[in-house]
Amino acid sequence: GHFANHGYYSAMKPETNRLAPPQGLSRRDFLKAAAVAGGSVYLGLGGVSMAMEKSRVSLVKTENRKSGVSESIKALKFNPVKNKDVLIKPNFNTADLVPGSTHNDTLVSLVEEVWSMGAKSVSIGERSYPPTKEVMDQKGIIPLMEKLNVRIINFDDLQDKDWVHVKPKDSHWQDGFRVARPILESECLISTCCLKTHQFGGVFTLSLKLHVGVVPTTRNGFGYMRELHGSPHQRELIAEINAPFKPALVVMDGIDAFVDGGPMTGKRAKGNVFLASTDRVAVDAVGVAILKVLGSNGQIMKPKIFEQEQIARAAQIGLGASSPAEIDLFAADDQSREFRDRIAAVLNQG
Repeated sequence: GHFANHGYYSAMKPETNRLAPPQGLSRRDFLKAAAVAGGSVYLGLGGVSMAMEKSRVSLVKTENRKSGVSESIKALKFNPVKNKDVLIKPNFNTADLVPGSTHNDTLVSLVEEVWSMGAKSVSIGERSYPPTKEVMDQKGIIPLMEKLNVRIINFDDLQDKDWVHVKPKDSHWQDGFRVARPILESECLISTCCLKTHQFGGVFTLSLKLHVGVVPTTRNGFGYMRELHGSPHQRELIAEINAPFKPALVVMDGIDAFVDGGPMTGKRAKGNVFLASTDRVAVDAVGVAILKVLGSNGQIMKPKIFEQEQIARAAQIGLGASSPAEIDLFAADDQSREFRDRIAAVLNQG
């Protein structure tokens, strides 16, 4: 319906009512591409054009984590969690103060929101940099989650068979990588990230980098984090970790930000913003635009957003938006409009 008035004709054969693949494309690949394009396939003048639905990113200007969580999600106007087993991936790299790690209020608000949206069950899963149990203890996560009827999955405790070996054909990883099985088998994955720079080679750590925590530090005698941090392709490796799974929802808490340093401690700034989207690349592009507006280090300020290696590689392997034109950044309410316009202006410079 969205394109009905643009003079497009859908590529439906009336007699079969089946999607007809263009020449040289198997039906399976065609349908897969169609699904990636949001299920809309249109015949333009030059044959079939995939009419990409824009990636929506909602922005809420707020200093309140509870309303930031609920308003950013509600603004997307869809419910991916109803009757689903939900797995939340927070940012518990260390127990450092937000944005060093996910603020407990953000996590609690997210859990409450997910329950209120009709989730069947809620779990959180994470692998931290120090032992995960220590980080959770320091943050007081275990009693908090028990009270909210949330199951905790400590990826440190997974058996070898539950670290699934993924070997993408086209990858900078020397022998692929392992991913925690609960992530791969999750019925509804929600990832919640912070807004910050990363001084150890990542440049920034938003939603793509958040998922480094789904890969083990070492397993079967192989040091995956050693390979990641020692590689000249670190940013590409980060993007590639994201290929085997897709969060149903990403929520970014940007109330507090690191504009330099990070990921544990750094130069602090007030972002007072929440983002929500289904697109990791779009969230990271908008996040980098926010860091630019806040005034960040040279690695953030100088390059164009879509030339950042994490973002460029993620776009290249089809994980989300590949340019600002594919992102619909919208204000969740009237008081967020002015800030949204400032961020969009920087985002649209590419």
